Amino acid sequence: MDTKIKVPQAVKAKVMLWTDVSYHDMEEIDNMQSIPDLESVLCSVLGVDLPEPKRGVLLELYVQTVLFSRECSFKKEQTSALLSIIKSIHEANIETPLNNIEQCFIYCKELILCHSVRRPPFSVDLFSSKEVNCIFEYIHNSYMRHYKLYKYIFTPQVKLDLSLTYSGIPDHEDSSASEVAEVLPKKDGSPETQETSITEEDTSAGPTSELKALIEKEVKEQMMLVSGHLDQRMKDIADQHNRALDSPQLNHKARK
Repeated sequence: MDTKIKVPQAVKAKVMLWTDVSYHDMEEIDNMQSIPDLESVLCSVLGVDLPEPKRGVLLELYVQTVLFSRECSFKKEQTSALLSIIKSIHEANIETPLNNIEQCFIYCKELILCHSVRRPPFSVDLFSSKEVNCIFEYIHNSYMRHYKLYKYIFTPQVKLDLSLTYSGIPDHEDSSASEVAEVLPKKDGSPETQETSITEEDTSAGPTSELKALIEKEVKEQMMLVSGHLDQRMKDIADQHNRALDSPQLNHKARK
């Protein structure tokens, strides 16, 4: 099993016209009126081959995107691009179990700009300024607000075993002096101490035992302090993200 965890990275936005859904696929999608039929077509077109509940959650996301496009009277190419944008944002979110909401938010804005400003071959004016605001608000309400839920469902649980050893202490004492802490990262990326098991020596062991206990106490306090700082940082990022999305303002001026 691969134990490596992918670190959140910035994703470069690109034009996604007819990337995942072709013109013929859009004709099939437009002909479907019932939700079950629409789910069946989207499952085939977008290659949704996942076990439940992942399959149901992802299909619901795509179905709602198609229904939103119909409400806005989007053309086939607009609906196709929007489905690819939603799909790409979701893939960027679940590529790591760590918190990457800031990268996803920036990626979302850049994707929308790629489809709202005419600057071939880097961007196209597929959506008007009014449509961009509607799309941005829709993505915020349908996906970004539930960012942690999607990450919880689609990313694996990460467990870290932390063992401490002390230099200068005989080997036969190491096993009884080590502290093993299981740290279960939250889905927003901040570590949460799930369980801590400490094997203590007899207090009559002398100064060495007292030193070990002091070190263990200090390490535990530092872990709690770092965890608190990360929790606060994640809260600040989420608050900043919500304030920005409550008043979506996108710059549609093309770079010269």
